[in-house]
Amino acid sequence: MSLTESTPEAAARAASIAARTLAVLPVSDRNEALTAMHDALLANKQAILAANARDMTLATQASQSGHLSQSVLKRLDLSRPGKYDDMLSGILDVRRLDDPIGKIDLRTRLDDGLELERVSCPIGVLLIIFEARPEVIANIAALAIKSGNAAILKGGKESSNSFETIATVIGTALEATKVPNAAVQLVKTRDVIDQLLGLDRYIDLVIPRGGNELVRYVKDHTKIPVLGHADGLCSVYLHRDADRDVAVKVVVDAKCDYPAACNAAETLLVHEDVLRTVLPAVAEALLAKGVSLRCDEKSKAALKESLAPSSAVLVQDATEEDFNTEFLDLVMAVKTVPGYPSASQSTTNGDSGSVSGDDTSLELAIAHINTHGSKHTDCIVTASSAAAEKFMSAVDSAGVYWNASTRFADGMRYGFGTEVGISTNKIHSRGPVGLEGLTIYKYKLRGHGQTAAEYGEGKGKRRYKHEKLAP
Repeated sequence: MSLTESTPEAAARAASIAARTLAVLPVSDRNEALTAMHDALLANKQAILAANARDMTLATQASQSGHLSQSVLKRLDLSRPGKYDDMLSGILDVRRLDDPIGKIDLRTRLDDGLELERVSCPIGVLLIIFEARPEVIANIAALAIKSGNAAILKGGKESSNSFETIATVIGTALEATKVPNAAVQLVKTRDVIDQLLGLDRYIDLVIPRGGNELVRYVKDHTKIPVLGHADGLCSVYLHRDADRDVAVKVVVDAKCDYPAACNAAETLLVHEDVLRTVLPAVAEALLAKGVSLRCDEKSKAALKESLAPSSAVLVQDATEEDFNTEFLDLVMAVKTVPGYPSASQSTTNGDSGSVSGDDTSLELAIAHINTHGSKHTDCIVTASSAAAEKFMSAVDSAGVYWNASTRFADGMRYGFGTEVGISTNKIHSRGPVGLEGLTIYKYKLRGHGQTAAEYGEGKGKRRYKHEKLAP
């Protein structure tokens, strides 16, 4: 990794050249580089945390003056319990994964002596623009090297001390490996984002890591494909047959495990039939964690009947905008889903059954999520397998869950080692993006002098066999 002071175009050109070398580097050499990175970050932990502390001091002052959000401040802090260790573990997890390059997933014999293969290969040069997550440097560097991609990283000013220290440590470690120096670069020059976004000649994919303002800006100012998501507006729907204990566990974790995360739940949809049975228990558990509930009229009325007066201060009236808001804090919008008769209402054992076309409540919940959500991760809590399967098929999100917290939307938890980000795109890669999401494919054709003109329908023409072969 180099701390480049060169022009954006020079950095991108160097990365493009380095990517060609990295793409054919044996996996043993790529893994050796990950080991060197891990060991160097472990040995220099105190120096990196000291640099991060300097960033935190300035960021805390900015937060107190209203110039930096609390969610950004939380993401910046490398000293949070387990965060540094998770960064190190992520590198080792990536090292343990199979080589994503050179995998054959299709083979076809077009004719005797003419065989086609589809083989995985690196994308090329990645541009990662991120804000306050210092660990992103280690995550991206590990994923880029293992997947054979070069990476250009541009960090935010709020974490400049952390970034530079981590980059220096990794760069020194990589000098003793076979990874080209320009394969991973940290751009320090200020105000270069627009220039980088214009370098589609050299850069193949942009991955923005930050708030929705950054992501939307990137998408609006480049011709380069963008992988990422602008918002993490996730919802949990409590269906008419939701189990109370399951609902409490899932909702509390989805909202409170890490409220500033993009996979934290922001909206709670509640079937009208469970407003006075399941919702009060869920609300009490959330309020005990300090969550402020912004409720529609029906859910607020139900909670007023069951909650102690001392809790009323955290139960507020919702506005329509609350259901379009990514709070990234201990705030949750609550909306009632009207109850309607359903042919499946008696099917609550979770083993079988069907959801009839007139299950309007389920359809309304799905419609709300598809209209107001961000296509990130959404969950249904229900005892009905039929309702769950319909929900998971109809909700148009990268992750759809049944009786499980939205916080599972994570590369490490999916077994990807670590992730470069979460994508809500509908092309190339979707959901948590790990090694596989950083590869594309090429077609290799092996022949013996055949020409396309030899094949066709006319007299004397050869016919294609198109015989499928095992990969």
